[in-house]
Amino acid sequence: MSFLNELLGRKNPNLVMQPLYNAVIAEGRRPDWYEKGAVPDTLDGRFDMIAAILCAVLIRMEQAEDAKQEIAWLTELFVKDMEGQLRQIGIGDMIVGKRVGEMMGALGGRLGAYRDAFANKAGIDDALTRNLYRGEAPEPAALDFTTTNFTSFYDHLTGTATDQVIAGNIAKASS
Repeated sequence: MSFLNELLGRKNPNLVMQPLYNAVIAEGRRPDWYEKGAVPDTLDGRFDMIAAILCAVLIRMEQAEDAKQEIAWLTELFVKDMEGQLRQIGIGDMIVGKRVGEMMGALGGRLGAYRDAFANKAGIDDALTRNLYRGEAPEPAALDFTTTNFTSFYDHLTGTATDQVIAGNIAKASS
């Protein structure tokens, strides 16, 4: 298939987007989110953190008119990875589709909440409490850490050229 893609001048979406997806996962797994930010270090907590980082990246990519295809490809990688993760923990074939659908619904809801919070420059702490901490606010210092660092991460993304974001160059030097 990749030979045909090359012959026809098409990009292989996995090759194009895998570095960015890997960078999203690496950022979402950064220990500070869990240690200083008190994000629950559980299966759900890790999903919520990775979904938050993915949302920030998708919102940034929405700002580029010519990145619509890359947004779709990145989302497809997320779905494929989540499906694989579910299978790895023993979720059966009959249930995987339903669970992936639930995860995509959760991602869509979070995307809307974070998009609104970033656009209005307010309410990010509420969006994080609802979506990252599942309605139970952590200690104020932990919420402040997460709010400050998540906002800083998004601000860093908005200052990064689209081609660099797509290439996976999203880590902050000071992270």
